Amino acid sequence: MNVLELNFERGWRGGERQTIYNMEGFRHAGINVSLVCREGFELEEKASNRGFNIHTFNTVWGVVGHLIAKGRQYDILHAQTSHILTYCILTKPFHRCKIVLSRRVVFKPKGMLTLLKYRLTDRVVGISTAIKRVLKLSGVRDVAVITDMVVESKGTTDIAQQIVDPYKLQGKHVVATVSMLTPDKDPLTMVDTIKLLLKKRSDFVFLHFGQGELKEQVQAKINAEGLQDVYKLMGYQKEIEPFYPLFDVFVMSSKQEGLGSSVLDAFMNKVPVVATNAGGLKELLSEGRGIPCSVGVPEQIAEGINRLLEDGELHERTATRAYSYAVRRHSIKAVTEQYHELFKDLLN
Repeated sequence: MNVLELNFERGWRGGERQTIYNMEGFRHAGINVSLVCREGFELEEKASNRGFNIHTFNTVWGVVGHLIAKGRQYDILHAQTSHILTYCILTKPFHRCKIVLSRRVVFKPKGMLTLLKYRLTDRVVGISTAIKRVLKLSGVRDVAVITDMVVESKGTTDIAQQIVDPYKLQGKHVVATVSMLTPDKDPLTMVDTIKLLLKKRSDFVFLHFGQGELKEQVQAKINAEGLQDVYKLMGYQKEIEPFYPLFDVFVMSSKQEGLGSSVLDAFMNKVPVVATNAGGLKELLSEGRGIPCSVGVPEQIAEGINRLLEDGELHERTATRAYSYAVRRHSIKAVTEQYHELFKDLLN
């Protein structure tokens, strides 16, 4: 079986990391896997370092040319974004491959052309039942649910430790989030949460990893609320995984979330999670694997954080359940087996 992964994003976020995990899983399963990606960006670097066969292009027209000229050598085109899916569909008369899309966002698809594109896709995969529900309501049928992957923690690193050292974390609880400063992640509610938590206790520091369009607005609110000593904007970190072992509690305030791969990282590092029940987060936190809260209610989030910091038994029990679940359901091996079965069904 020959699979071509396609991801033409410029950045390095959850979808790009999942692309690498997909490729590693397929290679280990004996599947021939190659990658189409944008030239000169981090996905190319990481795939190259792992020895994968890569085709890089500066524009989507290079991708189109590759699919027209070389597409027939593949059995499956696995699009990692809706954007790159467009060009898989447009070139299908030439390559005639089965096309699979992995959709990671919970937003409702917009426009008739987008819905037509989805209907021309051989199989759409949602990474959570929340995404499947949204797609079904939009008229997309027969959506499979195959979740995201997470790998075992390798522990912290000297570089991660050096980055946090200036914040004098010794003797303090470290509460943290890894979340873009964008409206769907609702960082302003996070600021309100930390303000309320500070009224309950002062033995913590909050580290917010991520960047985005609301950075100035968030910083202004931090300053206005007098939270500069406890709320630290850490910016974008190229390698975020080594920071998780430093956290005592992980928090998400999202209004919308396809699944929440950063929550899976917290699970794998045995860091208990407090998060809103937005989208796929509700699934992850069910059955005692975290403390779910209503969207936009900072009082609930602050209380959840405080409970985990106060109650050592709850902290340990929540983290242990979440870790066991992540190992069982979200390993590369488990998820790869589901994709492999889906691919075989399509080809048969």
